[in-house]
Amino acid sequence: MSTFDVRHKPESCRFEILRDGRTGWVEYVIEDGCLNILHTIVPVQLENMGIGSALVRAAYDWGRGEGLTPEGSCHFAHLWLQRHPEYR
Repeated sequence: MSTFDVRHKPESCRFEILRDGRTGWVEYVIEDGCLNILHTIVPVQLENMGIGSALVRAAYDWGRGEGLTPEGSCHFAHLWLQRHPEYR
């Protein structure tokens, strides 16, 4: 499994990974004690590398540390939560 340098950009409510000159990111909102991932964006050139999963995991790990409940409005984040029941 690859490791990525995930950067939190709280001013933009995003977590990002820069690789090969391209950026993948998740965008989130905090509402009612939940960290809700709204979008997971991974450029097609970076697909199938585990970047989307790394971004979602980083966001939810940060949210846990802040006492927030994970939520996924984004289809990818929603499926990720189903596959990782330890985060629910």
